[in-house]
Amino acid sequence: MKKTIAIIDYDLGNLFSVKQACDQFGYNTIVTDKVERISSADALILPGVGSFGTAMRNLNKKKLIEPLIRFANSGKPFIGICLGMQLLFSESNEFGLTKGLNILEGSIKKFPIKNDFGEINIIPQIQWNKIKKSVTNDLNFSILENINDNSYMYFVHSFYCQPKNVKNISATTFYAGIEYPSVIIDNNVIGIQFHPEKSGKTGLEVYKNLIKII
Repeated sequence: MKKTIAIIDYDLGNLFSVKQACDQFGYNTIVTDKVERISSADALILPGVGSFGTAMRNLNKKKLIEPLIRFANSGKPFIGICLGMQLLFSESNEFGLTKGLNILEGSIKKFPIKNDFGEINIIPQIQWNKIKKSVTNDLNFSILENINDNSYMYFVHSFYCQPKNVKNISATTFYAGIEYPSVIIDNNVIGIQFHPEKSGKTGLEVYKNLIKII
């Protein structure tokens, strides 16, 4: 029987490119904002492109905040991608302080305007960049299987995650003088800052690996 992956529709994000990537590997993939369909899914993906505050308002408006927290506590795989990863955290200082889902402890910070030499950083980061796999987190949960260290992935973001528990960091990336988490794994909860669906064949391995996790 095919496993069902629910992709959360909260009016922000590249929902159908994520769905298309998952469909390549034979999943039963649904795009939904219905609580009952979310709760019954075998895995959940929270994608996202846009601002943290708007995203939280949309989730609140659709009454999805508590269902997402319950799903994270269920033990089933919950994957946040790009903005979706950031929403997993306690709070963000984007356009003022906004509370997040608080599934992962920590905060979201903006890349500095200038580096240590006084040079202007280009923000947002829109480019291919390397991920460095961490040896401190052995809970790789198979999500990075068959992805080599220092592989290039595609990033689009102005803010980065600052987790309270650094042991949950499974990969890092360097930009604007900051080495920040690009993959975080905390048991069944996975945060991915880059866009796997836009990262070529290597990025698609992330979605391929979901079947091993489910």
